Parts: sequence; C-alpha cells; structure tokens
Amino acid sequence: MGSPMVKLIGAFGCAFSHRVEVALRMKGVPYELILEDPRNKSELLLKHNPIHKMMPVLLHGDRPAICESLVIMEYVDEAFTGPLLLPTDPHDRASARFWAHFVDQKFGKPFWMSFLVYASTDEGGGNESFIKEAKANLLLLEEQLTGKKFFSGDDIGLIDIAAAGMAHWLDVFEEICGVTLVTNEEFPGLNCWAKAYVEDEHVKKCLPERDQLVAMFSACRDMFRGMATTKK
Repeated sequence: MGSPMVKLIGAFGCAFSHRVEVALRMKGVPYELILEDPRNKSELLLKHNPIHKMMPVLLHGDRPAICESLVIMEYVDEAFTGPLLLPTDPHDRASARFWAHFVDQKFGKPFWMSFLVYASTDEGGGNESFIKEAKANLLLLEEQLTGKKFFSGDDIGLIDIAAAGMAHWLDVFEEICGVTLVTNEEFPGLNCWAKAYVEDEHVKKCLPERDQLVAMFSACRDMFRGMATTKK
C-alpha cells in the first residue's frame, strides 16, 4: 500500500498540529504524520512554508501546501466528505469563524502568558493584567457554552478544535506552574466541555501523552513563552 495522499507536517505536543489531526480523523481521512523538531527545522518544512516556517503544514497530493491550522481545518472541511466542522447556515458559519479567530487572536496570548505570572518572578511589572484579561476572555467563552455540550452544539466543531489547548494542554501547564486558573467554581461549563472533548473517540487517538507533555514543557520554559507570543 502506498503512502496516503495527505501528509501533515507537525510537531509533538503542538496543539496547532493536534487541531489538524482531529479534523482529519473526524473526516475519516488517512494521513501521514511527519514530526518536525521545532529547534531544527527540515528542508521539507522550509520548502512548503517559507513564509512563516512554522507547523502545521498540510500536503494534499501535488497541490501547493496549505499552512496555518485554522485555514487547514476549513480546507479539510470543504475538501473531504464526513461530519461538518462548520455549520451550513451562513450566519452560523460566520459566528463559528469569529469565535475560532477569537481563540487565536484575542484569547491565546493573555491566557498562556498569565501562567508566567505564577511560573516566574522576573518577568517585570504589569503581568497581573494578563490574568485579568484572561479571566474576562474565559467568561466570554463560558457564556458561549450555556446550554450546550460543545461550542458547536451536540457535536465537536471548528471552535471546539480551535480551543483544544484549554482541554488537554491546560491541565499540564497548571501542574507545571502549580496553579489552577480555570476552576470549576468559576467556569463549570468550560470544565465540562474540556472533559467531553478529550473523551471523544477521534480526539483521544491524537492526544499526546500527558506525562510526556509535562516532561517536555517543564524542561522547555522558553517554548512555553513561544506558545504564548507566537501568532499562528
């Protein structure tokens, strides 16, 4: 049997690579996962993503590579049959895109940077503002889950996959930093959502082992900072 037409260039422990894997698995698309070392990027990666030089990158047959996780997920949704990641109604599709971009563009940096307040004592002043902004953004996401199992309703969709870092990776960083940022008392909806997300059959198959994540991020605090400040 030959190699699958779909190849994913990703990295171990990368929540952005995880997004694409979940999308492919939900669609039932066979793929080859090519793991990169972020500290020693291959010629394959540099060739297919010369602009950002970042993972993930999707290769589909002989077509030009597709980069950036949210863009790739929308491509996967449209290019392959299977459960839809985005709603069919135009208004609902626009809303889903808005909240997925909210996770990347407004939510991500203050949320992950807020852990540095607990993890470091030499970051300088003003970092308490990250916690304040993160809590405000968490409340907005909590409100989106009112009366729903997932952000998309009864089934996992684009927003849920975009927010995957809060489901599996969050617990790892809370352990590393010795703090619980998303408590069940403050954010019961998000906590229930996270448990439901990681228990999904498609998600479980491509979640990195927790112990390996703890070891990797404990030893690589600089990577922690990079996740918080790098825009995907």
